[in-house]
Amino acid sequence: MIKSRPQTFPKNFVWGFAAAAPQIEGAAFTDGKGESIWDRMARTPGKVHNGDTLDVACEHYTRYAEDFKLMRSLGAKHYRLSLAWPRIYPNGDGAVNQKGLDFYHRLFDSMDKHGLTPWVTMFHWDLPQSLETRFGGWRDRRTADAFATYADTIVKTYGDRVKNWITLNEILCFTRLGYGGHDKAPGLSCSEQVVNQTYHTALLCHGHGVRAVREYGGKGARVGLTDNCSVSVPLSETAADIAAARAQFIHDNARVLDPIYTGSYGAAYRKLVGKHAAKFEKRDFDLIGLPTDFLGLNIYTGTFVRAGKGGKPEQLSFPAAYPTADAPWLKHVPQSLYWGPRHVAEIYGVKAIHITENGAGYNDASPVKGEVNDLHRLNLVRGNLGELRRTINDGVPVKGFFLWSFMDNFEWQDGYERRFGVVYCDFKTQKRTPKFSAKWYQEVMKANALV
Repeated sequence: MIKSRPQTFPKNFVWGFAAAAPQIEGAAFTDGKGESIWDRMARTPGKVHNGDTLDVACEHYTRYAEDFKLMRSLGAKHYRLSLAWPRIYPNGDGAVNQKGLDFYHRLFDSMDKHGLTPWVTMFHWDLPQSLETRFGGWRDRRTADAFATYADTIVKTYGDRVKNWITLNEILCFTRLGYGGHDKAPGLSCSEQVVNQTYHTALLCHGHGVRAVREYGGKGARVGLTDNCSVSVPLSETAADIAAARAQFIHDNARVLDPIYTGSYGAAYRKLVGKHAAKFEKRDFDLIGLPTDFLGLNIYTGTFVRAGKGGKPEQLSFPAAYPTADAPWLKHVPQSLYWGPRHVAEIYGVKAIHITENGAGYNDASPVKGEVNDLHRLNLVRGNLGELRRTINDGVPVKGFFLWSFMDNFEWQDGYERRFGVVYCDFKTQKRTPKFSAKWYQEVMKANALV
């Protein structure tokens, strides 16, 4: 009998689930919570599939205790969540909402009771609508001033029990995809210069988040950014294709990673944006470039790159029959879990990396006899983890993995049709049913290994 060698992960590797406040909490206007840009977007005809709103979602606002019980029963010890900025500051600035602060006190109490360590994202896309209405949202640096106050408030309030902080989630999605004519809130079509300005405002907010943790986080506090960088995968693992993929990675991510890790807008940024550069003050980079403790990467897919003429990077298109999730942008590229972490470690010298999201969006069928067969999701994530293990074995400092998402939820412009959860949520009854993938992931966490 041949014995299989366990495909183990490093000792003390962090395994967990991830979710975001606006997608699961519901209670969109309860206990003083203000309107977010997604609350407004969902009420704009034609913007969200089926006219779905965030009003009820998964009712996590009242069901968090049972959700944490289920999460812990599946073996999780870590949970990445976000706080709703408009629940704490209904207008984004001005008066704080004590009922909002109290809710998260109750939530953290319940997490502690169930043995779950919080990893808190300060901002996960739910910008208070008032900031968009009054200032133009991410187009104006006054939004960064409001975020600074918000960050100070939450770190001061919860710093005794939260030691893992993430400043922002996926800058690309709430800047370019929100203001560049795409399908994320607020759904505007602005000039390229304005889009670059939204990036800069977001970078200022990141800096304020880091500063707040350094000033008020207390002993043992750690902070980083979560980025959905564009991952370039070499077509072949030859020197020429690897060099091309590396050059493409630097080019594609110059708006976010370069200023954070180099402390300026460098040559790659200037070449990328040309005359459309953001307006900034030199002192901004003292804040933007504050040292962080880790980088969170949300990696779902990637693009293949080869060395073209003269070694110039050439991105390859996907053929029509290429494996793809029901989320049409989610091409199956497990190698992205190898190359994404490797690129940031080699290019920027990042010493600690966490995969803060990875998973797959499918239109899963309802449970049959209490089971949800999502072998497509299970096998995609298993392949991704195999590549992640390979990059760790090659010396890349990946320290943790958070599966997206704990349960089905409001999937932004796709409403409730697209499901990323490993726990099925019946949005009519709110019944939770672990899918095949959840039970498999339970075994992965238990063994600290691929199973």
